[in-house]
Amino acid sequence: MDIHSHLHILDFIVVALYLFVLVGLGAFISFRKRRTSGNEYFLAGNSLKWYSIGFTMWGTNVGPSMLIASCAIGYTTGIVAGNFSWYAFVFICLLAMVFAPHYKFSKISTLPEFMGKRFNPTTRKILAWYTLATILISWLGLTLYAGGLLVGQIMDWPLWLSVCSLMVLASFFAIAGGLEAIALTNVFQMLLLIVASGILVVAGLMALGDISVLASRVPPNYWNLFLPMNNPDYPWLAIVLGYPVLGVWFYCTDQSMVQSVLGAKNLNQGQLGTNFGAWLKILDVPLFILPGVLCYLLFPGLGDENEAYMTMVTGLLPIGLVGLIMAVLIAALVSTIDSALNSFSTIFTMDIYSKRMHPQVNQKKLVRVGRTTMLLGGIIAIFIALGLDKIKGMDLFSLFQAILGYLAPPMTATFLLGIFWKHTSAKAANIGLTVGSLVSLAVGALQLLDVPNESFWPHFLFVSFLLCVFIMLLMILVSIIGVTQEPGKILTISESYRELGYKPSKQVKTLWLVLFLVMMVLYWIFN
Repeated sequence: MDIHSHLHILDFIVVALYLFVLVGLGAFISFRKRRTSGNEYFLAGNSLKWYSIGFTMWGTNVGPSMLIASCAIGYTTGIVAGNFSWYAFVFICLLAMVFAPHYKFSKISTLPEFMGKRFNPTTRKILAWYTLATILISWLGLTLYAGGLLVGQIMDWPLWLSVCSLMVLASFFAIAGGLEAIALTNVFQMLLLIVASGILVVAGLMALGDISVLASRVPPNYWNLFLPMNNPDYPWLAIVLGYPVLGVWFYCTDQSMVQSVLGAKNLNQGQLGTNFGAWLKILDVPLFILPGVLCYLLFPGLGDENEAYMTMVTGLLPIGLVGLIMAVLIAALVSTIDSALNSFSTIFTMDIYSKRMHPQVNQKKLVRVGRTTMLLGGIIAIFIALGLDKIKGMDLFSLFQAILGYLAPPMTATFLLGIFWKHTSAKAANIGLTVGSLVSLAVGALQLLDVPNESFWPHFLFVSFLLCVFIMLLMILVSIIGVTQEPGKILTISESYRELGYKPSKQVKTLWLVLFLVMMVLYWIFN
């Protein structure tokens, strides 16, 4: 379907007006207070409240993978991809109740800094460079690639032009205003995203005429969150075992996701914010996957499932409103990219440049280095996005999750053992990160390239689970046979709760309990 030919000049005017408002809002936030402090620039001066944290976490995650890839997999397989949103509440709760107390009480700016305190400076250095690589590949490269496909559909541009345009727009907020500008514009963008995507779903249901058609004409397995073991796309055991590896890394240890929690006004606001973000994740299925199921009924036989979302938009919505949806899609892209740029800059500036190269650097110079790092990171990400276009034979959503699955095992293994097992040694952590990273990336490259052949490899989620188990066993073995190990400066979870006397507030515990019950009901209904 030629999406560009279905667009009207009024739609482009709406997009231009939206971008004008967005840039104006970002400029106002960025320049009302000149940020000369690294803490203000990278962590918003620890001023973020629960709603900003929740919207920022959700907005960081709600990139083109949720808008294009999720709709595409809804078109081809139904709501099984909803596990990557609904199952996440377990790991967001783990962030709130286990990891966040450690992070806040340790007064750290980055997660490599945290692991440096837990183990040693070498751990921090290894983790910093690995984190930079994962942000470049998973957050910036993948997001730009999917965003480039979307902008190419809208503007009829080549991929390189679409990718470069997105990076220029997103860089404005990240480079000029830091985390506070990102967080506050995210609130505006995500509210608009909820409204606009909701309009699209309602329009699809109205086009069907009778909601009973939605249940009767869609294959029954489209409504199952867990599919049989013989399903080649997402067998249920692969999700149960493999997704926790991605979930712990993505929600508990990834700088881009945790950054807003580190910038929280206090621990209670951070925990309330993560809870709010987990509630927002419920919306992913009706807002981003359901349009794909509706498209399956309304526009069968699409040549490219990645066009499902924009096909719904151009086929169902009136002129002008199409432009609003286009603007919202751009907002989602900008939200993810600028958050990732900020995290990339924070890691390099705080963990590599200031602490190792120039420990006495002043705050103004630190901010300048941070902005330069964002610029360079954006340029590298453009080349990664263009390179991802060469990988064929896998749908967009599966490509996203597979790459995350290969990046996650070393981080998940190191953080879990570092937090929960006090006998984990620094040597074990360093070996786990280096050897584990090399093995994971090598295995991932071989599987993506189908070497030796496609039938040789199990599902990529099984591969991720096995890699994590291998790395954890390696670290346990090294810790046990190690001669001596220096004690970490970070308390393990049991020591933290006992010695710090920390207890979550009644409000926090109640909200998480209610969410747990709601998620159990949803999983019961859709299985």
